[in-house]
Amino acid sequence: MTVTWVLVANASTANLYANRGPNSGLELVKQYQHAESREKSSELISDRPGRYETDGGAHGAFSQATDPKQHEEDKFAAELAHALEAGRTSNSYGRLILVASDPFMGKLNNHLAVHVRALVTDTIEKDYTQINERALASHLESILYV
Repeated sequence: MTVTWVLVANASTANLYANRGPNSGLELVKQYQHAESREKSSELISDRPGRYETDGGAHGAFSQATDPKQHEEDKFAAELAHALEAGRTSNSYGRLILVASDPFMGKLNNHLAVHVRALVTDTIEKDYTQINERALASHLESILYV
């Protein structure tokens, strides 16, 4: 029987579960935390933006190219995608189910390798990071043999 991995994530926390077949339930493989994604944008930048002045008398402040909070969420999505790729290359799973909050699912999908994306059989855009394994299993029973 093929091992199924279930990644349950939002922008700051993720739980990776394994299902080894019918009636085996969900087994927690690893927990991930990214506290920086919970920080306020003002706490993520160390300096005030630089200032400029032109010869014509115009002046202003430089702005950030990207929002620091969005950048941290993107880094976390890349970290999770890397873990999923490592699991794929070591043949730890043969099927993948992604459960992530709506905005974070897009970030995660942007970082998934083509071969990992091919193993994704189902996606659920919900934030189930705060529920226990039994409740999660009941939410997934239609797509997972727990």
